[in-house]
Amino acid sequence: MYSATFKVVIFGDAGSGKTTLAKRFMTNSFVSNTTMTVGVDFETKCLTIDGMRIKLLIWDFAGEERFRFIFPHYIAGAKGGILMYDVTDESSFTHINEWLSVVNGGRYKFPILLLGSKADLDSFRKVSYDEGIQTAKSMGLDLFLECSSKTGENVEKAFKILTKLILNRT
Repeated sequence: MYSATFKVVIFGDAGSGKTTLAKRFMTNSFVSNTTMTVGVDFETKCLTIDGMRIKLLIWDFAGEERFRFIFPHYIAGAKGGILMYDVTDESSFTHINEWLSVVNGGRYKFPILLLGSKADLDSFRKVSYDEGIQTAKSMGLDLFLECSSKTGENVEKAFKILTKLILNRT
């Protein structure tokens, strides 16, 4: 029996690490040979937060622009979101506004965590940690973190924090 079930969407540009994040969260291992997501992938995971069993329905959306038209349809009913960009790819960072316009255009109101991926690749970094923080603040997003699906850094933390934000709003 679950105290709550929440739909969580992971979105952002292709190659930003959405699928490896979901796989790492599900299996606690790094899956390096993921294939491009076509449309949407779906995972389910249970967490215990403050003594409550929470079921997360995790929707991993394709980041390629040709699939973006389906995003507004699948986002309905979401209670939280993770907007990802790759810290080694500046264009994935500059597209944050485009992704948020889809969410805001549909007038969806749920907590969004801005998550910079591939933090383990610091020597290839194109987007600073401070830029991530400032962008999250300026866009009114609920939180900012960086993570590494390869090392596991902040992967579970991201989902737990997002789940707590959702619980606080429900």
